[in-house]
Amino acid sequence: MIKHAASLAALALALASAPAGAAQPSAPAQALEQRFDALISTADQLAWLQQMSSEPNHVGSPHDKANADFQLAMFKQWGWDARIERFDVLYPTPISTTVELVTPQHVVLGGQEPPIPEDPSSSNTAGALPPYVAYQGDGDVTAPVVYVNYGMPTDYDALEQRGISVRGKIVLARYGGG
Repeated sequence: MIKHAASLAALALALASAPAGAAQPSAPAQALEQRFDALISTADQLAWLQQMSSEPNHVGSPHDKANADFQLAMFKQWGWDARIERFDVLYPTPISTTVELVTPQHVVLGGQEPPIPEDPSSSNTAGALPPYVAYQGDGDVTAPVVYVNYGMPTDYDALEQRGISVRGKIVLARYGGG
């Protein structure tokens, strides 16, 4: 745990006062940085991360508020003058979402991702929102589906070369590359 907020302030001042473009920090700055690093506990950081991610914490959720209260308590423990300010924001949340394959056989898709055995909190979905795209309009769309790999221009070019059009279709893209 960081027990000395003054060390953080001193480190910030030391780094801010270092000349621009300096190749190596001075010995006193390095010593200060090492003292600051020694105050940081990776075990504490892991415990905080686990606590803050242990339940669904979308905007307005009970765990979101618990996280804010937890962080405020930590800041005060470290000697910071901290408080929580409340702001009303427009944030859409769905009532329900459904994705279905209607032919050649009827299959209901979507829903929460399966739990990960190495992460016990991944099965804690009570109170979680269903998967959805924020600010997307309501609607019912039925059309043929075309898989577009990552949805990159080269992926669309490859489909076009094979005579496959995406016009008027639902495109299904893989996550992570685009």
